[in-house]
Amino acid sequence: MSAGLKTVILLSFVLAVGFLLIILSCALWQNWLPLLVALIFVLAPLPNALFAHCGGDDFASYENPGTVDLGRFITSMIVVTGFALPIVLAHSGVIYTGACVMSIIGGGLVYGTILAYSAAFRQEEEFE
Repeated sequence: MSAGLKTVILLSFVLAVGFLLIILSCALWQNWLPLLVALIFVLAPLPNALFAHCGGDDFASYENPGTVDLGRFITSMIVVTGFALPIVLAHSGVIYTGACVMSIIGGGLVYGTILAYSAAFRQEEEFE
């Protein structure tokens, strides 16, 4: 396991900054709709994590089953929605442009932290 305490501290700091940006994008302009971005980016890895275990047997590992592809597709749709929702809300005049930018940056930090955490602490299966 190559990830240590410094990795956990750095990831928690980046996650806190991401949530701070999302909450500030809501609080500074008294509009709480950008908070949906935090919910979207927290829920984004779930389909990928759920469908990753629906793979085929070990002997046919070269094939990529359709369920894994479906999980990746749903995850990518949720991530695109997380980036597009503030842009659509800003374009329609529901939120301000500053809130849109802060929400996108904060959401990107939150999702990036989730990806970095899952990559840093991935458990490799060893066959002996």
